Amino acid sequence: MNKENTKKLLTDFPDLYMEYTKPLTESLMCFGFDCGDGWFELIYELSKRISEYDPEVVAVQVKEKFGTLRFYIHGGDEKVDDMIDQAEWESSETCEACGKLGSLWGTSWVITLCENCWKKRLAEDQGECVEMEKKGTTWMAR
Repeated sequence: MNKENTKKLLTDFPDLYMEYTKPLTESLMCFGFDCGDGWFELIYELSKRISEYDPEVVAVQVKEKFGTLRFYIHGGDEKVDDMIDQAEWESSETCEACGKLGSLWGTSWVITLCENCWKKRLAEDQGECVEMEKKGTTWMAR
């Protein structure tokens, strides 16, 4: 995530992200928000809901894994867990690069992108766009 979006999250939710400045030996938040800017709004809204509901919750890691958002915390209850589950599910349909409607793409390494961002990524990685086909819920190169 870019510096501007990171700063906004840290400024607006200082208690939730209090471990951001801790060393790796104490928290994984030192890696920052390890995902694309397309999920900024999703993370911002989740942060707002959690902070308003339970200001004692502390985030310990925010990242992409297996193509979707992972949001790990200390504290909270079942309602906070449900908020996180909802945001993680929404990330599977939100382009990690631009925030538009997306889906899971890839084979061994999956990522949630819109079709345009996926084609752009392929062009950057392979020097050309390739034709895609949907297999189940995942788009793959033909």
